[in-house]
Amino acid sequence: MTRKYLVMVMRTPQFDEAVIEPHRRFLADLLERGQLCESGRFTDGTGGAYVVFADSLAAAEEIVFQDPVHTTGSSELTVHEWEITVSG
Repeated sequence: MTRKYLVMVMRTPQFDEAVIEPHRRFLADLLERGQLCESGRFTDGTGGAYVVFADSLAAAEEIVFQDPVHTTGSSELTVHEWEITVSG
């Protein structure tokens, strides 16, 4: 069963602006494959978040740990299974 996973993306001191475009392409690819629900940045510049569809936490981590912001050390990612109880 496919579930939603919230990915918190927090910039590290090693953050490099050059990773933004590869990160956007990564998210666009997930969207095209039907694995991305939504994404956005935090307006304070500390990072952002996105929601992916996956069958398990391990599968979600396998997907998101390929994100260039993670593989370059520019951001720290944490993944949480997200059970939405109220939605508008």
